[in-house]
Amino acid sequence: MREMAGRPGTWGGLALRAGQLAFAAACICVMASAPGFTNYTAFCYLIASMGLQALWSLGLACLDFYALVLRKDLHQAFLMSLFVVGDWVAAILSFAAACSAGGVVVLFERDVYFCRRDPQLPCVRFEVATAFAFLSCAFSATSALVMFWLLASL
Repeated sequence: MREMAGRPGTWGGLALRAGQLAFAAACICVMASAPGFTNYTAFCYLIASMGLQALWSLGLACLDFYALVLRKDLHQAFLMSLFVVGDWVAAILSFAAACSAGGVVVLFERDVYFCRRDPQLPCVRFEVATAFAFLSCAFSATSALVMFWLLASL
């Protein structure tokens, strides 16, 4: 089972972490550039969650790069347990934040028509940031499943 794509210490694992980091950072940048996002709790939660996701992904991407450069094996039970817990916590928090922000975006766009009534509201930026958050969640969920499968195979 050690040949699974996306495992830590491989190019696939590094690519998963880079994808998580890139989309989380893009989400933060787009949302932070939207004026007035701090007025809505769901968007603040999204920023906080994506910040945590970005930090976790950056740390593990550095660890993957280190393992690749020095040809180290990261398949020890303690490390895999830490990766599994961290990935699942980050994935669940990111998904919850993306869903809450998505709910607010749908409310603004389709239910109460805030975006039509108030052209100053940056609804497009809210939508784009939420889309980036869901893409980061997809990478995070993939990584969490791979880590769980690898831990179960130890």
